[in-house]
Amino acid sequence: MIRLLSILILFSFSAKAEYRVYQYIVKNKVSSSPETVDANIKVSTLNPRAYLAYNGGGDLINVELLRTWMCPGRTAGFKDLCPSPYKKLKLEDLQ
Repeated sequence: MIRLLSILILFSFSAKAEYRVYQYIVKNKVSSSPETVDANIKVSTLNPRAYLAYNGGGDLINVELLRTWMCPGRTAGFKDLCPSPYKKLKLEDLQ
């Protein structure tokens, strides 16, 4: 029993943390004129449903997922999110 407990403790220290980052295009549904479209690109760790609920719901904004990626580590202490790996790709790699 002690041996099993020591193995479990050993594995608990070797755990790695990771998180998912989402990139959205957020459009304001409430605008002053119908010709203008207020759209911004946002990066968040909130999934699409949570992002929509946290930022006003479907009556105020429209949220479209552009891309997502995994990041090593954690976001404790308001650390910056890891950059998009898509920025590292060259146009030739995509064709």
